[in-house]
Amino acid sequence: MSISPSARQVLAQRIAGEIILSSKPGVTMRKWRQLFVISQTRLSERMKLSPSVISDYESGRRKSPGTRFVRRFVWALLAIDKDRGNRFAKEFAHLLTSPSAAILDIRELPLPVIAEHFCKAISAEVVACSERLGAEICGYTLVDSVKAMETLAGWEFLRIFGATTERALIFTNVEDEAFPMVSVRVSMLKPRMVVFQGSFPQELSIKLAEYDGILLAHSEAPTVEHLAKLLRRLYRVLLRRKMGRPVHNSVTRI
Repeated sequence: MSISPSARQVLAQRIAGEIILSSKPGVTMRKWRQLFVISQTRLSERMKLSPSVISDYESGRRKSPGTRFVRRFVWALLAIDKDRGNRFAKEFAHLLTSPSAAILDIRELPLPVIAEHFCKAISAEVVACSERLGAEICGYTLVDSVKAMETLAGWEFLRIFGATTERALIFTNVEDEAFPMVSVRVSMLKPRMVVFQGSFPQELSIKLAEYDGILLAHSEAPTVEHLAKLLRRLYRVLLRRKMGRPVHNSVTRI
């Protein structure tokens, strides 16, 4: 399977966008470097830098990298992957061309919203890691948990993360309450928040959420349709705010 320039560009934009938007860009850089299975030394050689530069960014000893450095970082990852036969890029390209029926809706928010307000907007009660309610949510994915359990495996599970991991993964029609958090636990990528619609999170899910430091909540929305409506309303409120238009909405105050 060959990799088209457009697929490579999409992958580059996704990685760069997540790093630039991240509240901890160094941590996000380390995550992507490890996903590509590239050492700091190998990456620094490709970028013609001292290994300590990469280490300092990833540890937070250096200030956030500028867009020019992020661009060099991303294309160095892709260049090394290309030398290895495009192993990572091939997997990503496969995900781009294989839409899943398990994903009911996936969006990047026009503006970040703190988790506390996100929960209020979708009538969600926090059950784990409430100390993270001040974290920003930059997107959401609405997932049919039954279809996800039947169809998503391995790399395919990464589809639900969209353009950034700083998002809420919302699992609907949860019947096997262990599935969402077990899936997240074994995934290389971690979301900022997980929301259940259906079964209430039990002890195992709460423990897994606390172990990974993931905000866990349960939405009281009675149906998937109602939950989707709440999410779309939140999206519209944020979009109007971004465009500088007045917002006549008492559901969310952001």
